[in-house]
Amino acid sequence: MTIRLLFLLTIVCWLGATLLLAELRPFSRRPLTDRLSPYVAGGMARPSTAGMFSVGSFRDVVAPLSRSVGERVAKMFGVSEELAVRLERVHSPVSSTEYRVQQVGWSVAVLIVGTIVATVLQVPPAALALVLVGTPVLVFLVMEQRIAAASDQWKRRVFLELPVVAEQLGMLLGSGYSLGGAVNRLADRGDGATAKDLLRVRRRTRQGLSDVEALREWAHLADQPAVDRLVSVLALNSDATDLGRLVGEEARSIRRDVQRELIESIERRTQQVWIPVTIATLIPGVMLMLVPFIDALSVFSGS
Repeated sequence: MTIRLLFLLTIVCWLGATLLLAELRPFSRRPLTDRLSPYVAGGMARPSTAGMFSVGSFRDVVAPLSRSVGERVAKMFGVSEELAVRLERVHSPVSSTEYRVQQVGWSVAVLIVGTIVATVLQVPPAALALVLVGTPVLVFLVMEQRIAAASDQWKRRVFLELPVVAEQLGMLLGSGYSLGGAVNRLADRGDGATAKDLLRVRRRTRQGLSDVEALREWAHLADQPAVDRLVSVLALNSDATDLGRLVGEEARSIRRDVQRELIESIERRTQQVWIPVTIATLIPGVMLMLVPFIDALSVFSGS
């Protein structure tokens, strides 16, 4: 059984290495038809590769399967937000399908390596089952947690930057800038997370969306109540005549929310400081009380 498993794993590794090396120029050789095509009439056109097995066709088959498996495993472990939304939020150049392919690929690679190591070391069946099931799932969840942590960190940065951005928007609107002009100015002059989001808002407006529609799209991706409130105020651009004052009031409200959260965080850290102090004080006190108690028990038991 061990020899058969090693033979199967060797065939799989050989096939994967062949497909990868075939894409590299030093290991690939042009087909005979391509080499002879310049010397025949009408031979400059490349021959059709339809139906040929290649890395590209293999990727086209694996991508939908990886996306489906990845979404099911993520939902199984309680991840409800779509991967495409999180990747778009952090401005990742990788699409959701590519990320799922990477997740499944790394999980399969770890599964193959773990199987080979467990077979060579002849681990017990229980440990082998743990390796075959636990390691691929662990790798998948680590990559899922990495993008989730990046998404949460981005939302946090937007929340902390939003009061300053809202105040600047209010000043620009109050000084006569249009909504699109104010957004473009902040996008050009800023270098934080919110500025990158506003660059995407400007790009979406150039693709045909209105300013309000692009801002609402940003609010959906940002997933922050403060951004929703700010965008709802900015949506009054065509109706309100004192939009700058309204945005300024909303900026002050957002700043109060940030300060309130900061105070709560400081209070939680202050309470956490007392935990080791309490433990360090409680243990010696208990020991001092325990000595006479044990002595009293020994006296009563002796009598």
